[in-house]
Amino acid sequence: MKNLRAIAFYIILVGIFSAFLYVITEEGKHQEPASVVKTEVTTPAPSGWQQFLDAGHHNITHPLAILLIQIITIILIARLFGYICKKIGQPMVIGEIAAGIFLGPSVVGIYFPEVSAFLFPAQSLPNLQFLSQIGLILFMFVIGMELDVNVLKNKAHEAVVISHTSIILPFMLGLGLAYFIYTGYAPAGTPFLSFALFMGIAMSITAFPVLARIIQERSLSKTKLGSLAITCAAADDVTAWCILATVIAIVKAGSFVGTVYTLLISIVYVIGMLKLVRPFLKKIGDVYSTKEGLSKPIVAVFFVTLLLSAYVAEIIGIHALFGAFLAGVIMPANLNFRTIFIEKVEDVSLVLLLPLFFVFTGLRTQIGLLNDASAWQLCAIIIVLAVAGKFLGSTLAAKFVGQSWRDSLSIGALMNTRGLMELVVLNIGYDLGILTPEIFAMLVIMALVTTCMTGPALDLINKFFPDPAPPIPGSTDKAGKYKILLSFGNPHRGASMLRLVHGLVKRSVSNASVTALHLSPANELNQYNVEEYEQESFRPINAEAGRLNMPVITWFKPTADIDREIVEAANLGNFDLLIIGISHSVFEGSLLGTVFGFTTRIINPERLIGTLAGRERFFEKAVLEERNRRILRASKLPVGIFVDKGFEKINKVLIPIFTTSDSFLIFYAQKFIHNSDASVVILDTQGLVKQHPELRETIRLIEQTAPNHIAVYDDSALSKEFLASCDLLVISLDSWTTAVEDEAKWISEAPSSFIVKP
Repeated sequence: MKNLRAIAFYIILVGIFSAFLYVITEEGKHQEPASVVKTEVTTPAPSGWQQFLDAGHHNITHPLAILLIQIITIILIARLFGYICKKIGQPMVIGEIAAGIFLGPSVVGIYFPEVSAFLFPAQSLPNLQFLSQIGLILFMFVIGMELDVNVLKNKAHEAVVISHTSIILPFMLGLGLAYFIYTGYAPAGTPFLSFALFMGIAMSITAFPVLARIIQERSLSKTKLGSLAITCAAADDVTAWCILATVIAIVKAGSFVGTVYTLLISIVYVIGMLKLVRPFLKKIGDVYSTKEGLSKPIVAVFFVTLLLSAYVAEIIGIHALFGAFLAGVIMPANLNFRTIFIEKVEDVSLVLLLPLFFVFTGLRTQIGLLNDASAWQLCAIIIVLAVAGKFLGSTLAAKFVGQSWRDSLSIGALMNTRGLMELVVLNIGYDLGILTPEIFAMLVIMALVTTCMTGPALDLINKFFPDPAPPIPGSTDKAGKYKILLSFGNPHRGASMLRLVHGLVKRSVSNASVTALHLSPANELNQYNVEEYEQESFRPINAEAGRLNMPVITWFKPTADIDREIVEAANLGNFDLLIIGISHSVFEGSLLGTVFGFTTRIINPERLIGTLAGRERFFEKAVLEERNRRILRASKLPVGIFVDKGFEKINKVLIPIFTTSDSFLIFYAQKFIHNSDASVVILDTQGLVKQHPELRETIRLIEQTAPNHIAVYDDSALSKEFLASCDLLVISLDSWTTAVEDEAKWISEAPSSFIVKP
């Protein structure tokens, strides 16, 4: 009755509004000027369909609509290319740069000119450029915050020698190259000094963020090599940006006197930021260093500092990006503060805005301009000189200060990484009119090649100078122990998985070894939040281990490929059981999701290879996500997939036996009975226990050892109430897959499940 009254009230209200709207518009027409009425009478109105088409065309070509479709396209293509590069062992930044070149005139512009003209019309490019510059400003701010100036103090001597050598040598080669190509490749009217300085700085940049990610992915962060490489890159970053600011000042000032004035003002600006602004921000950071304390007014103070610093640097003439970088450097050194603030800024800058910069760079990169042998020959010379200067300079300097050949070569390979920072420098030079489109394209190719070669170069160095890999935690325990590797993503799910493990080893904990592994994508971590993230990830695990009085070995590792790392750790670690959580598809539960999920299976290379090899049917129902399937295929030991539905304790365990191959589950029944004093129900739907004497005898022996702890039921006992009385379902992978494909309702009503592949 209440609902009917509400509906009636709503209908009456809409009716009154419609009547009022009609009356007021009709009366209002009498107040229109005669000219308006005349136009309505004499001018034939277009048809309704034509009006709709005209309005649609206007809406589609509106600058805001163009910008939004550009952002959507850029993010999707950048993610796709980044994913591909990640799969082939390259940094995602390479894929994002390649995505920009793909969307530019070098690929889409040639083969799909209509698409390029619609997506990136010339009049829309200034909007894209300014938005990408905002993304760069935020990114450079984050880079400045990630730069730990204290590490420079600890290893200042070695780092300065290596980093400055790695700048000076390629800078000299860049100057020499500029001397020979100035006449043919410098823009008309560009002074030689400006062109030569930019060629020098373009050769000598190192990409600090990409280098840091590579070090994390290869688990070098806590090694002597990783620490020294990070320090060298930090020193290189600070020095290179100071040199760049000086070069920009020289180029913009035009005369020697103007340059001196610009540099003097720049020095005053830097001193003011370090001596006046930094202490003020430190006081704020010390007081407001928690998520609750960093309220919007406090965050506004730091953002205003960032924007003011970028603005002052821009009007001085040393570029807004240097101001953003310096603003990041002077942020409070409080670890908690920087971690929180980086998290606030990083996602927007890296995911949303930074790909715009890559694509804008790609739109400028016209590889088609390199249309003869001489141009490609010069491009090859640029790459060789860049590699020789950076790689050899860093390697020889590292060896000179006392590093081994292996570490020296590794530092050389890492310092040769250019990535995004190179593109920033190149775009500045292009905007200033110092680099021609041909030289710009060559240097972009050089940035891609030198960054791509870092990973293979490190692999080659490791091959010729092998370094004994550190032992896998838990794998070196004495023989005879039951070793379990528990890999978790969500920390609270990890605590539930630990309760399951406790049920397997409770009474024999002294003869068991449990290793809890947590892997994290390296591109989502930075130098400031790694240790805190590790502590947060294992806090629930350690708390649960303390409550259960069970020792646990914790193992944290950043990586570029989580699934591969899990498999390698399990296979190489001499473990007896691997336990992972189930991953749910984001495509489930909607029509659109079904379409996307099917499309994903079509373009999934591993799925196609598996189909061609006859390992699986292409159109079969995917009961497991691809990452679970990949781990199961590659693992050489028993794997258990844990489905958590609020698991707390083990009193009653249900184990269905559908085929004779399920008999291995009796081993887990014995474990749960012996260690947790659990009651186990064997669900014998096919009467297999009666048909197989060995299986029947095994169950009888368990009953003798632990009376009233194991029983055999048929499927008539499988009711909703019975399932609700159980704490855990232990089932083989084959039987679970069959049950899901047959859409057995009892699976959805089952308790927390432990799905085992022998």
